[in-house]
Amino acid sequence: MELMDDNTLMAGLNASDFICRAIIDAVSILLLVCIYYPKHKNKDFIFTFFLFNIVNFLICSLLAAAKIKIAFAFGLFAMFSIIRYRTIAISIKDMGYFFVCVAMAMLNSLAAVDNYQLLIACNVLVLFLTFVLERLDFLKNENAKEIVYDRIDYIKPDYNDQLLEDLTERTGLKIHRVEIISIDYLKDTALLRAFYYAKESENNLPNSEDND
Repeated sequence: MELMDDNTLMAGLNASDFICRAIIDAVSILLLVCIYYPKHKNKDFIFTFFLFNIVNFLICSLLAAAKIKIAFAFGLFAMFSIIRYRTIAISIKDMGYFFVCVAMAMLNSLAAVDNYQLLIACNVLVLFLTFVLERLDFLKNENAKEIVYDRIDYIKPDYNDQLLEDLTERTGLKIHRVEIISIDYLKDTALLRAFYYAKESENNLPNSEDND
């Protein structure tokens, strides 16, 4: 009878621990989505974020309960983190969000902590860093566009300033340097890679290959 009471108490503690961790994880992924959606406006990824997080949390919780080696759980984490979708192009930032979704699920399900305050603090830290880094709009990236250019007389080093000015006027981008990929003397064209700085919100400009 005493053994049964101990087992019942242990089962109650395990159920209570699972529920607390599940609540922490659910709130964390909800806040992560609240950070993501206002800027990216992609409902499909929201579905995937929730699905990745919840399924990974449940699997890791069951693995922990079955006392399977933690290396196997990290193998699962690695499998999820390298998943590629073939139907659409996924940006590096979106892959970063997938990584955070999987990492939070593992953290909340497998972390060996004596109290939940440390676990909550870790989630808050991850979410805070995500929130801050997401809003670094003042940082600029050097982007590149391949352009088929029809004035090969400007590709000479002596005409570099005129080339940059002409490309800037045609594309509307502030081109600051150019690389010559190839030259077609039969068509009097050159394939150039033009570099410009842009904020993240300007990164999705259409390709300017057709701007001759």
